[in-house]
Amino acid sequence: MTNTDPVPMYDKDRRESPCPELRLETHPETPPETHPETPPETHPETSRPTQRADLLEAQLAALFDVSRILSRSLQLRETLRAVLQTLHGRDRLCLGMVSLLDEESGDLLISALHDDDAVPFEKVRYRRGEGVIGHILESNREWLLERVGDEPRFLDKLGMFNRDLPFIGVPIRIGEGPAAGVFAIQPPVRDEHLQQRARFAEMVANLIGQAVLLARSVEAERRALREERDALRRHLKSSHGFDSIIGHTQRMRVVFEQVRQVAKWNTTVLVRGESGTGKELIANAIHYNSPRAQSTFVKLNCAALPDNLLESELFGHEKGAFTGAVSQRKGRFEQADGGTLFLDEIGEISPAFQAKLLRVLQEGEFERVGGSRTIKVDVRVIAATNRNLEQEVKAGEFREDLYYRLNVMPIVMPALRERIEDVPELAQFLVAKIAKQQGRELSITDSALRVLMRYDWPGNVRELENCMERAAVMSECGIIDRDVIDLTGLDVGNLPEPRAAFGSTTGAGATDPAIDLSDPEIDERERVIAALEQAGWVQAKAARLLNMTPRQIAYRIQTMNIKVKQF
Repeated sequence: MTNTDPVPMYDKDRRESPCPELRLETHPETPPETHPETPPETHPETSRPTQRADLLEAQLAALFDVSRILSRSLQLRETLRAVLQTLHGRDRLCLGMVSLLDEESGDLLISALHDDDAVPFEKVRYRRGEGVIGHILESNREWLLERVGDEPRFLDKLGMFNRDLPFIGVPIRIGEGPAAGVFAIQPPVRDEHLQQRARFAEMVANLIGQAVLLARSVEAERRALREERDALRRHLKSSHGFDSIIGHTQRMRVVFEQVRQVAKWNTTVLVRGESGTGKELIANAIHYNSPRAQSTFVKLNCAALPDNLLESELFGHEKGAFTGAVSQRKGRFEQADGGTLFLDEIGEISPAFQAKLLRVLQEGEFERVGGSRTIKVDVRVIAATNRNLEQEVKAGEFREDLYYRLNVMPIVMPALRERIEDVPELAQFLVAKIAKQQGRELSITDSALRVLMRYDWPGNVRELENCMERAAVMSECGIIDRDVIDLTGLDVGNLPEPRAAFGSTTGAGATDPAIDLSDPEIDERERVIAALEQAGWVQAKAARLLNMTPRQIAYRIQTMNIKVKQF
């Protein structure tokens, strides 16, 4: 059966079929000459809109690619270069150059070019107002050239632009402020779409401005973090360096020299000495003055944990290795990889655990609790103990091989009673530290320092620090004198005389610090106390030292509320 339906009639304004392969059918009554058949590709009225639409479509696709590139990385130079390469590669929309403002010099520095083979641009810069590029930065306005060769102010320092083609330069803005750079492009052809291309360049420049803002914000945060990190490292180094270890006696000078020498190398160190002598301070000084100072410093008190927990704490454990092991955990050795591990009270570990520790020290490898994979680490070990390891080795309580493995470089910290000359400086250092903690001014008098030098300090520096803190608490006015020291628990009246207290242990130089009784800078109460001390608390003798009568000095003792030592 033949289809006799008439062919659809097209509106008189429609000149072409939506399908190119179909021909337009005209009405039989319409004269053919009123509908000329002009092909779309040669019609002047339709070619311009088609070109404009094609350009718009290409620009929209390019904007999508640019936004995607700018959002995938914070490496600004590489990202800008990828943007320019994309714009150049997509139907050759343009040649491109991005210049950003150098905040230090105020000049424009070229940050990215579209061409891999372009002349090196690291040293090329534009001053504000120099040429077309510098003028765009200064005026913060776009500049369009229909032909580059017609503008005498155009400076093509890189020789990359064609002088017969147009040029578009737009400022890169960050917010509403001044221009932060210049985005310059050169279209591949001269046509009537220069304004549309300039609009496109402005949109790309806005996207670049946001990327520059984000990159600079991230860099500023990174710089602030680096500065904070470096400041913390300097603080740690100063807090745990040699300045925090007070001492000028011969014994301490030997310790300082040993620390300086051993800090250079990765040698295992065994710090020995009584409790409270500052063994941890020595470990800190070794680490923060060594090549490993930038790495981790991990501490562990071996006496604080039983063997089963100590093994997990040092070596780590796998998930399910024991009850409560709900996840894998790294041990202290893994945490200190590349750095230093400080094992305090190493003499407290059991013989069974000593064998496990020996393997790590010898081979630098271990297995986590419940695991079978061997883990290798690079850790420097500093151990400390207050026990007599030699005696324990003879008694069979400490492994001899572990003792020799730890005792590679021994450093012996002297007791405070063996360096009593350092007490005044230590006390002043501790008072300044406590004053900073309490947020007020504290001072200690000479009479208080002389009292402190007559005590033998069985608890060493730790006991002295506790005494200074108690004295700071008991001092309402912030001055720690002889009477305040008496309130801390030290029986000032029953302390031995200076020579009897430390003359036999520290030699002839260990005498009470001499005081010039005629010095006008000395407080009168301090002068009387010093004279009494020098006179062995004999008032008549002290009066002669002060050119006073016994009655005068007795009156001052009473009015100044000086507690006289009784014999």
